[in-house]
Amino acid sequence: MSVPLYQAKAEMFRTLGHPVRIRVLELLQPGPRSVRDLLAEIDTEPSSMSQQLAVLRRAGIVVSFRDGGSVMYALSTPAVLDLLAAGRRILGEILTDRDGLLAELQARISASENGSR
Repeated sequence: MSVPLYQAKAEMFRTLGHPVRIRVLELLQPGPRSVRDLLAEIDTEPSSMSQQLAVLRRAGIVVSFRDGGSVMYALSTPAVLDLLAAGRRILGEILTDRDGLLAELQARISASENGSR
């Protein structure tokens, strides 16, 4: 029995729901990186990094391969780049809307305070 599409999507988004995993994906955007390179950029313990990379690999979001003595990681598909870009756009729009609402609220508060004096 197959999993419904909405359930598979929810699982994928849960997989992305960790700051270290998101940062790893951001760092892999230009191309493959070694675990050592990732550790140099992300403030986490090697065991935690290994765990987070394993989660991404099991989900099929990243792939790993050996290059000499190093284990390298890469995005499994360019579509991951699209997903990260969409996340940035959505977050930007949400924050812009909130800033706009905050400015409108502050203007109304200021106007009501000035009007009551």
